[in-house]
Amino acid sequence: MKRIVRANALEYEFDFRHKPKLHVSEGESFVIETEDAGSGYIRSADVAPKIDDFPTRKFTPPKGNPVGGPVFIDGVEPGDLLEVNIEKIVVDDQGFTNIRPGVGPLGDSYKWQSVRGPFVKIIKHEIGPSGTTRDGKGFLNDKISWDLKPMIGTIATAPEREVETSAIGQGPWGGNLDVRDMKEKTKCYLNCYHKGGLLYVGDVHASQGDTEFYGTADETRSEVTLSCKIIKNKRIPFVRLEKEESIISLYSYRPLEDAVESAIVNLMEWMVTEYEIDEKDAYMHMCLNPDFRVNVYQMVRLGNLEYTVGAEIPKKYLRH
Repeated sequence: MKRIVRANALEYEFDFRHKPKLHVSEGESFVIETEDAGSGYIRSADVAPKIDDFPTRKFTPPKGNPVGGPVFIDGVEPGDLLEVNIEKIVVDDQGFTNIRPGVGPLGDSYKWQSVRGPFVKIIKHEIGPSGTTRDGKGFLNDKISWDLKPMIGTIATAPEREVETSAIGQGPWGGNLDVRDMKEKTKCYLNCYHKGGLLYVGDVHASQGDTEFYGTADETRSEVTLSCKIIKNKRIPFVRLEKEESIISLYSYRPLEDAVESAIVNLMEWMVTEYEIDEKDAYMHMCLNPDFRVNVYQMVRLGNLEYTVGAEIPKKYLRH
């Protein structure tokens, strides 16, 4: 199986001028070995006082969330839609979370001085029934653990003419979205603006809570297995996800309520145009259906990073 090895998965921009690291055919499975969001510099808690001294922090904006790519998918043309199938995510035997001084909602809090940083917590990962960490456990300490829920934090195709960073870039082409539903068996839909699509993937989290409140989840290395399908001559307003039992319309914007409204309206459009739901019925689902959900995936105050939400409805309501 073709792969991008971790040493070559250290791009920090979504740039159409990058030479493809991999060429694959439609439907062909391939692997990207991703580095963690800290570029591999945080492997133990004792580096906490040195976080701002890492070489990647010497840039403006700092380099973060390295991605593997671009992957050139044969047959993709500008104006096509790329369906990315997330087949497998195997995370490393450890991850980290960290707090940098002055960063995050409590970064300058007088009351919450103990969480102002610098701080690093190493989270150990234990293999699960599959014999891998795909379904393993993450350990906060010797008393508290939870099921690992591996997910892709950053996924994108190259924007049409701008260059965006993998740390704070977001748009209809993807970016740093930190969506916990970007997981195994999910299909992610991205607009394509260049021949080959030019797909980038990185910033895998072994687990993440909604909002990713202080900006750093369980950041980890991984091996991600993907395959792609091409939908010709199609554009969507923003990134879409299809899970086994539901569909999710994403949107990134500030303030949060504007992101929510756009995600909901885009979900209605999806329901009407592709599932032939009556417009009025789609509207009423948003207000009446107890299974309709709005997920606040990322709400991190970091530079010009927008807040990412997802409007979700089960597929059972889309069948006639």
